[in-house]
Amino acid sequence: MRIAVISDLHLGSGGPTDYFGHDDGEFLRFLTFLERNFERIVLLGDIWETLTGARYGNPGLELVRAREHHREIARRFARPRYRYVHGNHDLVAAELGVPEEVAIDTDGVRLLFTHGHQNDFIVQKARWLSEAGVWVGGWLRRFGLGSLYRLARSVDGQRGGASLDGGRCTFQRWAVGVASARHADVVITGHTHRAARAEHGSRLFMNSGSCGDGEFSFLSLDTRAGRYGVHERW
Repeated sequence: MRIAVISDLHLGSGGPTDYFGHDDGEFLRFLTFLERNFERIVLLGDIWETLTGARYGNPGLELVRAREHHREIARRFARPRYRYVHGNHDLVAAELGVPEEVAIDTDGVRLLFTHGHQNDFIVQKARWLSEAGVWVGGWLRRFGLGSLYRLARSVDGQRGGASLDGGRCTFQRWAVGVASARHADVVITGHTHRAARAEHGSRLFMNSGSCGDGEFSFLSLDTRAGRYGVHERW
């Protein structure tokens, strides 16, 4: 099976707290490219930005507003070819039946798809604090304090333990541990916004990077041919 993976779009309701950064028409052309070349497209979390509303603590309303603002993209994602796994910025989608983890067995390979926020101590143990931090970040952008927002996000990213060095990356070790527990051959994550591919013994770790902030990043998985690639252009 040929599978494409994208994540961390952070599609919002418009304005400075919509971190998507693409023209919707251009992104729809990118999705058409994926549809023509892959049998399935996995949306691997933080697809929608639901934590940066003007008022704190109403992610359900923000999800509705984001889907309305990016109406054609939302309609495209409803097609049967797409499979949606939620992250921490669109956790509210779980109330609509969107899972936090999906396994696909095909061509003798077991693939495990999970966003990766499950490895974040603050998200798991003090979710309110994590979500409050995202909300404050939204207000920094509203006030035009983009440099301060980027600094805070950089510090938060370092806290997560993500690194492109597979031997030192604690995030990768966590993901491979989950893959081992689920008897998966390949584990695919998002969350860190760092596209990566690394072998860990008999298991393969991959991260889809981010399609937010105007960037294009996607994974290609071809289980029949045994090819697994990271791409930053299409």
